[in-house]
Amino acid sequence: MAAGEEQALGGGRCPSPQEAALDVSWVQGFSKKNLGFINNQTVCYPCGNYILFLDIKTKKTTALQCPTGQVGAFAVNANSKVLAFSDRKLNPLIYVYSFPELNKLTELKGNVQLDYTVLAFSFTGPYLAGYSSIPEFVLSVWNWQDSILLCSESQPGIPVTSLSFNPMNWQQLCSANESSVTVWHIERNYDEHYLKQNPVKLPHGHGSPNLQEDLFFPDSGNEDPYHGPIMPVSAIAGLVGDEAETFMPRNDIKPLVHPTAHCWTANSDIYMGCKEGHILKIDAETLSACVLQQKPLPGGKPRDLQRTVVFAMAFCNEGLYTAGNEGILFFYHIRGLQYEMKICTDIVEPISSLLFSPDYTILLLVTDQGTIYTYKPARRGEAVKLLDASSNYFLAADFLPPENKYCVSVTISGEVQVWLLEDGTSLSKTNLNIEATAMACCPSSNSVAVGTKSGQIYFIDVTDVEAPRVVHVFFLSTFPVLSLHYDQSGQFLITRATEEHIFILDARPSKLFQVLGYIVLADEVLGLSVVSDLENNLVEVMVLLNVAEVQRARLEIFCLPSALTEDNEKFVNEQGMLNASAIKKEQYDLDYPLSSAVRLKDNTVYGYCTCARFICKYNLSEQNILEDPPVLLSEKRIPSNQFGSGFLCLSPNSRWLASAAEDGVLFIYHTSTMEILAQKHCHSYQGGGIRSAVFSLDGKFILVNGETDGALVCLKWKKIKETEAKEAAFHWQSLLTVLNKSISNENAVLKCMAEWHFDPESTLESLSEKESKEAPAQSSNVEVTEDENFTGLPSDSTSEMTWLGQKIKKVMREETERFSDQKKELQMGIKKLRKTIQKMLHENEQVPDIEKLEQQEFNLDTEEQKKVQAEAEQEVARVREKIEMETLANCYLQNVIRHECWDSMSVKGRTVKCFHIACEVQNYPLKELNEEELATLEKVLQLRKIEAADLKVQKRSLETVAETEEDENAEEVMAGASTSCCLDGSLSSQYGGDTSVLYHQLDLHSREQKVNQIVLLKDIIYKVKTAFNKEFDIVARQKEQEIARVKERNLRIQEILAQLDLQVEVWEPGLTDDEMPEQVLTVQDSEIKAEKYLTPQERERAEILAKLEMERRLIALDNERLRALNDMMGGVLEVPKEDILKIDIPPPPFISKPEHEWSDQEVIIFREYEEKVKELNEEKEKRRRALKNEWKKLEASIQETTHNFDETVCKLFERKVTLEMVIYQEELKIVNLIYSLLLDEELDTREAGLRHFFMKKQKENVNVTGIIQNTKEKIEFHSDAYENAIAEDKNLESDFSKDFADVPEDLLDELLQLYKCRPRTPVRKMLPYTANPYGNCSASTEDYKDILTCLMKAMDELDNPKHMPDGLDPSIWEQFCQARRSKMESEQLVKWKALNLAEMQAFLQRRMDDDQKIKSDIEYVSQELIWLQEKKMKFHLDLTFQFLLKQGQVELEITEIPDYTNAILINRSVVEELNSSIMAQGEKKIASMVERKDFSRGIFLLEWEHKKMRMQIEDLKQRAQDIAVLPISKDRQLFLTMLNYDSRIAHRISVMKQTLDVMDKLHKKNMKNCQKRIRELEKCIALKEQANYELSLQLKEMLVSVSERRHISRAADIQRVSERNAKQRYQEILKQKNLRDLLREQEEEFGILQAEAERLRSKTFPIL
Repeated sequence: MAAGEEQALGGGRCPSPQEAALDVSWVQGFSKKNLGFINNQTVCYPCGNYILFLDIKTKKTTALQCPTGQVGAFAVNANSKVLAFSDRKLNPLIYVYSFPELNKLTELKGNVQLDYTVLAFSFTGPYLAGYSSIPEFVLSVWNWQDSILLCSESQPGIPVTSLSFNPMNWQQLCSANESSVTVWHIERNYDEHYLKQNPVKLPHGHGSPNLQEDLFFPDSGNEDPYHGPIMPVSAIAGLVGDEAETFMPRNDIKPLVHPTAHCWTANSDIYMGCKEGHILKIDAETLSACVLQQKPLPGGKPRDLQRTVVFAMAFCNEGLYTAGNEGILFFYHIRGLQYEMKICTDIVEPISSLLFSPDYTILLLVTDQGTIYTYKPARRGEAVKLLDASSNYFLAADFLPPENKYCVSVTISGEVQVWLLEDGTSLSKTNLNIEATAMACCPSSNSVAVGTKSGQIYFIDVTDVEAPRVVHVFFLSTFPVLSLHYDQSGQFLITRATEEHIFILDARPSKLFQVLGYIVLADEVLGLSVVSDLENNLVEVMVLLNVAEVQRARLEIFCLPSALTEDNEKFVNEQGMLNASAIKKEQYDLDYPLSSAVRLKDNTVYGYCTCARFICKYNLSEQNILEDPPVLLSEKRIPSNQFGSGFLCLSPNSRWLASAAEDGVLFIYHTSTMEILAQKHCHSYQGGGIRSAVFSLDGKFILVNGETDGALVCLKWKKIKETEAKEAAFHWQSLLTVLNKSISNENAVLKCMAEWHFDPESTLESLSEKESKEAPAQSSNVEVTEDENFTGLPSDSTSEMTWLGQKIKKVMREETERFSDQKKELQMGIKKLRKTIQKMLHENEQVPDIEKLEQQEFNLDTEEQKKVQAEAEQEVARVREKIEMETLANCYLQNVIRHECWDSMSVKGRTVKCFHIACEVQNYPLKELNEEELATLEKVLQLRKIEAADLKVQKRSLETVAETEEDENAEEVMAGASTSCCLDGSLSSQYGGDTSVLYHQLDLHSREQKVNQIVLLKDIIYKVKTAFNKEFDIVARQKEQEIARVKERNLRIQEILAQLDLQVEVWEPGLTDDEMPEQVLTVQDSEIKAEKYLTPQERERAEILAKLEMERRLIALDNERLRALNDMMGGVLEVPKEDILKIDIPPPPFISKPEHEWSDQEVIIFREYEEKVKELNEEKEKRRRALKNEWKKLEASIQETTHNFDETVCKLFERKVTLEMVIYQEELKIVNLIYSLLLDEELDTREAGLRHFFMKKQKENVNVTGIIQNTKEKIEFHSDAYENAIAEDKNLESDFSKDFADVPEDLLDELLQLYKCRPRTPVRKMLPYTANPYGNCSASTEDYKDILTCLMKAMDELDNPKHMPDGLDPSIWEQFCQARRSKMESEQLVKWKALNLAEMQAFLQRRMDDDQKIKSDIEYVSQELIWLQEKKMKFHLDLTFQFLLKQGQVELEITEIPDYTNAILINRSVVEELNSSIMAQGEKKIASMVERKDFSRGIFLLEWEHKKMRMQIEDLKQRAQDIAVLPISKDRQLFLTMLNYDSRIAHRISVMKQTLDVMDKLHKKNMKNCQKRIRELEKCIALKEQANYELSLQLKEMLVSVSERRHISRAADIQRVSERNAKQRYQEILKQKNLRDLLREQEEEFGILQAEAERLRSKTFPIL
């Protein structure tokens, strides 16, 4: 890197001595952030902590480092050759640098807390815009030349992914994200700037325009004549604030297009690409968005090119270039709203951005993979690859020995790149197309090992750095490779994998990278450290383990002798694992948990502690302890200035220790003193810190790559001691002497190795051949028969086997071959044993059941049987648990449903059905009212009682109508009572509902009344249902009684049928499940069809119970009393009467003889027999007829009672139908009230929303008015300045002749022509032919300043003396040139002032337009509020009245139905009062006519009456005055308010009498006490008199002494002291007197106030 770039890499700040010790040699990498042309040949882009500058021609890269960490947002201005970027710290700054000097021009600071997302420069002028992320989401615009924040505007909650200025007008910006587009206008008022936000209405996803109307102010003000005004959706949703203005129902929201990229056109339009494949054209002034359509071919045929999703756009004079994920560059030729599309080039990679160079000769194509292509539109050729970087994160980097000229890096995606160490030039790139996890370079050959996540290791030949190739791939194991380490001699490759596996490979290509063995450790492996002892040809490996049980680390050290590569079988077992005795394991427990550790050759270990910020130093002892090692304490703890988890890296000569962590700062310590030699902030915490760091063999360079910032940094020493440099060089030379021979030999072998190619078909073919060869061997070893159910060894069916799997398979194959004879013998024995067991099973089947053995006794493999049984039991337990959980869930659901629908019901739902008719009646299921509902109902009822009482009081106080009028109104009240049901709107009062507590339907005006009415109506419905349920319960009990009676009669009928010996089905009524719903909740055993499962314990318990029941029955049968009863009386105590129908007379025994053989006696006996038979038959017939009649009577009785019950049920059904009508009437009232409440709430919400909008507009009006006033003042001031400038310019022109009056006229004319001569106006340097569409862009004020400077420079040519007229004095020429410059400056000043004045006037006009629009909005909102208040008032007055009309035919005299839309519903009493007033007025008119007729005769009488009335008026006034001033005492109030005042007075008199009696007793007692006290006082008086007499004698003596002392005091002059004491005493007495007076006054005032309060209380509450 050049010396001039050192300052740039330092970021322009003073580095510390440690930071100055290291210098950045080069930086490579690529991030997916935006790129930019800084000039025609240089592209710059951010990468980690750096800005990289790529020269297109030389492809060299330079870097600029961010002073404070990772680069955030980034922007470039090619016109001014400046770049800007932000950092990612708290309260981030924006840095502006110049190019190519890379000097920091300024730092910009805004009101941002976290981060900037995008930055953008204006095409002209020194303007920079930036948009921040959360939490502000603010757009800020700076003047970066003056470091001034011009304006900022917040857009809460809306992120921005792209931001750009309009190249034709810097006062327009476009910001876009995935769902919205906003056009910003910067309005300037001289030195004030304002940002105006204008969102764009995007089309719908299918391309149709978005014509959605304003839902806050809908156009149509429809009104439903029944339901009232229709409110906007925001009022219906209950929104009030700013959300109400933008609210949209979910059903009305249609998906819009999703912007992806945009660019400005030369006409200040915006082309916008969308994910839906559309291209939009947006007008920045009207904000209209139109979809461009592809121009069809002639004849209406569609184009072949399909619509693609645009992710990148670039505009030029010729048209529009677009690209997307297809990797194809398209060109659009747009005319109006149609375009023609053609393909320019195809790079077969997704393109993320397109960028034109400043001269529009090169188009840059940037891909997602990090590749950059250049395309020249003028040549129409193919795209040329400029940069083949990687967009993935760097995984690791290492130096390629031995020359240290090259280095190798690998990314996570498997891209291997070779770099030139001198300047970071990319020499080659190879993609492995697999996820890489580790990489290392071999010291003994030019090979690179790359570990993968799938467990493979790729070996790459880099002997030719420009063409690396994969020569070998080793499938080590299925475990991912975590790290790769070579020893310094390049003999071993130590590989760390997951599952605590460490593999040892031969690192030499001549050995084909043979695996030497592996070890498995007990704990998690955190890192490895390899130390090579070249003298003893020994390699020691230190493994850092994480012990999970304790918070400590553990070290395990094992040795790898060189003999391991020569005689490998001595050191490993059959499975390839290294023997512990051969590698000499050592183990140490450390006192701190470590995340990384390195070991020096002197047994010193440095570890990076994870629990605290320090580096621990340990000295390993020589004792080799494997079991219970002691805890090794750290000798020294070096504080670290880093934070987060980190790692350590040791230099090849073991003199320098590098420490890296998540903060991204690299520290280098000296291993002997642990002093900080250098530090470098090469990565940042935001980028994940440092992933890896490595020293070169000579120690001159350090490669550092970040975690997620995608940067690879090469550091070199800038300041280092000569001794340390020489020591590092010496170590490098000594190592080269050892490695040179092996490097040449191994490289020769490496070059001869063939390149490895992955061919799945060849792999499968080789695998099939291998399987076909191994198949006979396997069949010979293991016989597989279907009868024996034996299985052989599992064969490898995978396409490729790991080394570990091959080892295991080899061991299994050797064991199979070794024990093949024993297996055959075992198989033959098993066959014989199997035949024997089958024979025994056959014999067991032939023996009796009592001699049979169970099946399990023939099982020889009991362990396998137990295993199978255990598995079966586990499966059964799993299924049982699953079933139990399902059953539990169903039970829970059942309990929930039962609780909600059954248990919570105070009245369960039931049905009563008729016996003979298909009619049924259901009751009303009711829930118990909870405490809250009961409390609400009680509160409403109490309120209604209070209101009713208050209404009665008001009526009583306003009763002034005569008794006659009351009698007349009584009839009206009776008539009104008859029509109360009609006015109430329901018949609930006739079915158990109390409608007296309801409000009148015309009185429901307030919200509280409506809510209370709803509560009362619900209570009425509940009472109506409860009343019906009582009737229903009576009928249900009646049916149960009827069924019981029918069953009793059926018993008799069955007896009769039995006696008559008839088989007739008897009708047996019963209750169904609907009539007895409790039966549904009980499951009978007969309902369960499946057999009940019993556990063995339950089965045993059931068998025991069955045995006990059998024994109980046997004992019951063996009863002596029952046996005796059966033997003696047939088992009954009473012989029943024999039924006559069952009696038969036995015929005589001679009936079998012929009649002629009968004797006379036998004939007589036979005749008697016939008579008896005849009599018996007659009796039987009578009995049969009696039984049939009884049967018919019973059936008739059953039919009669059941039909009567059916009629009762039918009546109940009819009543329920009527009740349903009543309930529906009340529910209709409730629905109307609820709707009115809802509409009232919507009206309030709408009013609140309009008032919020009104207040917001008023605030905007105040702000705009202030801006207008300020702008007018500025315009007035600048108008004066402009006029002064014009006057001064005219004065300069008029003073020209005066100043050059001495010059001859001919010269003066020539000077005057030169005075008017002006140089050409400087324009932007444009190429003769360029595709730049923004050449004629508008200039800003700062551009005009530049033009003035250019004009002054152009004047140098005109001021040249060669243009001086001949004969003119040079001094006059100089004076003339100075005057001409002054004139030009004055003209430019007039132009600038005119431009500023015009801009201010335009700003004023826009603000006045805004003010007019705001006023119109305010006026419109005011009208809306007035209309809303009118509707609200009308809604409160226009009540919904429910009538109860009589059903039937309505006859009308006319056929036309009147229009009642404008009719008003009023109470009948109002009409009647109006009629009565009219009649009264008529009577008055008649009376006045009579009075007028008799006026002449009664004038004197009227005068007398007039006088009389005046006197009465005066008397009444006096009485009214007396009444007004009449004090109303408490007794009078009681007299007026109490109903039983006399009883109260009598009660009070009785109480007063009792009080007087008590007071008399108390008075007598007090009199006795007083008399007793008087006697005692008389005694005291006598004693006091005696004492006074004695004191009088003493007084005389004291007066004498006092007079003596007075004379003495006067002589001693103590009068002043006594006077002072007297005055003090007097003051105290006065003070006490004043306090007493004040206390007295306050007591009087308190009494007055108390009396006034009592008076006011009695006046306010006269009842009390």
